[in-house]
Amino acid sequence: MTYQETLQWMFTQLPMYQRQGQSAFKKDLSNTIKLAAYLNHPEQGFKSIHVAGTNGKGSTSHMLASVLQEAGYKVGLYTSPHLKDFRERIKINGKEVSQEFVVKFIEGHKGFFESNSLSFFEMTVGMAFEYFRNEAVDIAVIEVGLGGRLDSTNIITPEVSVITNIGLDHTQFLGTTLEAIAAEKGGIIKPGIPVVIGETQTETESVFKDLAEKNDAKISFADQQIKEALPSDMIGSYQKKNIRTVLQTVKELRLLGYNISDKTIASGLMQVVGNTGLKGRWQVLNQCPKVVCDTAHNTEGLTEVMQQLKQEEFEQLHMVFGVVNDKDITTILPLLPKNAMYYFCKPDVPRGLDAVALKTVCNASGFQGESYGSVNEAYNEALKNASQNDFIYVGGSTFVVAEII
Repeated sequence: MTYQETLQWMFTQLPMYQRQGQSAFKKDLSNTIKLAAYLNHPEQGFKSIHVAGTNGKGSTSHMLASVLQEAGYKVGLYTSPHLKDFRERIKINGKEVSQEFVVKFIEGHKGFFESNSLSFFEMTVGMAFEYFRNEAVDIAVIEVGLGGRLDSTNIITPEVSVITNIGLDHTQFLGTTLEAIAAEKGGIIKPGIPVVIGETQTETESVFKDLAEKNDAKISFADQQIKEALPSDMIGSYQKKNIRTVLQTVKELRLLGYNISDKTIASGLMQVVGNTGLKGRWQVLNQCPKVVCDTAHNTEGLTEVMQQLKQEEFEQLHMVFGVVNDKDITTILPLLPKNAMYYFCKPDVPRGLDAVALKTVCNASGFQGESYGSVNEAYNEALKNASQNDFIYVGGSTFVVAEII
């Protein structure tokens, strides 16, 4: 198979949460455990940091990888979803896994995948772990896909576990209260392994403390320990919380004997994009008019990003906006600015919410705008209408951003 044919097979044969939604969610780790045994336990072949949380886990993972790279380590980085190309999910020192490795891995194990009905995510985790073991990384930063306790990544025993924060997202899988979701994400807390919590929240603090106590795991809350966030090339005031989480995690790594100087931390935080290739976090695509895209897609994420938007100066605001169909749109609408022209669009995935349906709901709530046949059509219309001093925001879903960068 060619690389494209391999991806096509992965995407179409098997459930993939990002595209399909609920039907792709697995209720236990039995497939992943079976796969790990079949591959001769690659997860035991490298050291790791495990990162979970509702928001900020992607940014935090990339920042940690960047700092560790600056410290001279060979660093694996596993994240999801990808924006443009599948290989973004699996990197070593910022370089994506080769097309050849992806094809060989799938071809070599296709029979096993088919006979055991492995999901897209299970296969991808197996691929990443095999790659990191083969390439003998010093440490890998592993971002949880969804939740924690039952996530395919949760077969590792990391050096440190990290949970950025808890919000009401993916409630159909993880529970409808912050406490329930914290218990799921807290499932990555392991016996005797230190855990760093990014944000102290009244509803979740005791959940994490209880889980840490049961596991005899040292727990620290980054926002209580770290008062000053260092500067970073990750623009957006909301990144300060993630930076504090990184700084506390680095503290724990130093206690374990990792050689990470203050200078290294500073340079690592300033070179996240260059070192890791991270995209879509308050990413400035154009200056006149200013165009920014951001992958924030839930209440907590959009709250932070809309605060950032308020700090911008412009004449007219244009919002290119699309969402997926399993989002409760009513929780997002109160966060969005009404003094803007909206360009409603449907991201090109099966889960995308129809643009006309989105427009109908938004118009009824007092938002002005039209629906468009595609993300690019909506974006091009916004570019056409915007003057030099206007501002264009593109977001609402990771998949909207993926289509324009």
